[in-house]
Formats: sequence, C-alpha cells, structure tokens
Amino acid sequence: MATNERIVTAAVVIIGNEILSGRTQDTNLREIALTIGTWGIRVTEARVVPDVESVIVAVVNEVRARHDYVFTTGGIGPTHDDITADCIALAFGVPLVEHPTIAAQIRKREAPPEIMASRLRMARVPQGAGLIENSTGGPPGFFIGNVYVMAGIPSVMQAMLGSLAGKLTGGAVVVTRSVSVCLPESVIAKPFATLQAQWPEIDMGSYPFQREGGRYGTSLVLRGTDVSSLEIAVSQVRELIIAAGGVPEDPS
Repeated sequence: MATNERIVTAAVVIIGNEILSGRTQDTNLREIALTIGTWGIRVTEARVVPDVESVIVAVVNEVRARHDYVFTTGGIGPTHDDITADCIALAFGVPLVEHPTIAAQIRKREAPPEIMASRLRMARVPQGAGLIENSTGGPPGFFIGNVYVMAGIPSVMQAMLGSLAGKLTGGAVVVTRSVSVCLPESVIAKPFATLQAQWPEIDMGSYPFQREGGRYGTSLVLRGTDVSSLEIAVSQVRELIIAAGGVPEDPS
C-alpha cells in the first residue's frame, strides 16, 4: 500500500431508510473506520441519508470534493429502492451501464425471467467504474473516481472492504493511547485543556464512564501519528491525574 505523510481523509455515506427508522442498526461505520484507520486513512465525516435520489447525489458530490475517499454502504441490491448505483452515476454525470462481468456472474444461476431481471439490476454500474471484489460469491461493488460503493449487509461489506487492502493510498497511521481515572471530568478539565494546548498535533478527548458498582470516572484518550510524542504526552496525563488526587489506570 502506498503511503505519504500528509493526512488522508475519508467520508462514509450510509444509505438507507431502514437505518434512519431505527429498524436496522448500522455497524458498518465502525468497521470501515477501524479498518481503513490501519491503512492510514482517517474517517473524518459520516452521513446517514435516506433512499432519496436528490439527497444521495447532493451528499456524495459534497463529500467527495472534500475528502480523499468516500465509502458508501447500502442500496445496491435487486429491488426498486436500491438506487445507489443510479445516484452515483448522476453524481458523476455518466450513464448507468450493465457491466458484462457482473452480468455473466449473475446469469450463471438460472432463474425465471422476472427474477433474473431483478438480479441484473445489481450488474448496473456508472460507465467507467471499476469493480470491488466480493469474496462471498455475490455481485461485486464498484468504484468511480474517489467513491467506493459497497453493500449494506455487514458481512458482504467487510468482504468488499477487505479486498481493497493494499490498493489505496494512505497517510501516517494514527496511534491511540488512553488513561482512565475514577475522577469526574470537571476535576481534570482545566489541566487537561492546558496539556492539549501544549500538544496541538495530538488529538485529546475526555469521555465519562460508569462501571459496575456505581464507579464512575473519565477516560482520557490521545491520538497522534508521532509515537514518541504520544508517549511523552501520556506520561504527562498520568502526572496531572496524580496531581488532581486520582490514580491513573494503565494506558491501553
């Protein structure tokens, strides 16, 4: 996989009324973020949009102009509401065509004409698109420009995403460290903000937690690309926790 030192960013566009209705819980965003994070690509924006053509086209065009990569999930199946391929073609201003490789794969499984017609909807891609392999045996996804279009079913999406390993250009990989303490955020907020000002290149965040037995506290999370600087900052976090009267737990 090619790498460079600049920050490489991605947006994720999750498409589907079933996500917005709460009927289906999305897990794809987490999987994408964790996976491409190891490739040096940072998810810095995510959108959940309905199965509405104008919305999908507008959002895809907006985020692809701002990010190195865009990953979409959902809406590439055989039914009438699977309109992602149509929308991506519109976003790029190209016609939608039947890809011969996908069509040949689909036709290997015999079916009545009306069922085959529905299945062949999954062979439609924007003209000029490349294919994303699908090791599950189903139709592949596709990509055009910097937009990568994948299935919404988590196992299928993961298979498609995995096939992209080594094929995208990443930047510096972000490393995460954390320290937890049984103190409220308010107690350590000021010294933690001061430490953040000293390390602008490191992303620092605090996250409250509550554990069994009523224990509550704060996890301080640090993210950066320079491991040596990160370790120094983690040591300083431990020091500010002790100064505040807390006991730092081992960083993860």
